[in-house]
Amino acid sequence: MKIHNVEIQKFKAASNTINGLMVFKVDALVTPKAPVDGIEPSSLISMTEANARVLMALLKAQLAEFDGKKAKSRF
Repeated sequence: MKIHNVEIQKFKAASNTINGLMVFKVDALVTPKAPVDGIEPSSLISMTEANARVLMALLKAQLAEFDGKKAKSRF
């Protein structure tokens, strides 16, 4: 497993696929990271508060799109 630091610079777009996946187009700085002894290897994603707020807005919009495509039950 390769371990990386991923720093989100900018969110450019978001979309949903027919397979139920969310796809985000981003500008990111990706650098290799050495594993720390005794800790399970993990990649890290970091972003500014402003980018975190953009991510939250994009997630809400994409989830609303998923919900809009679900069949409504009728009683």
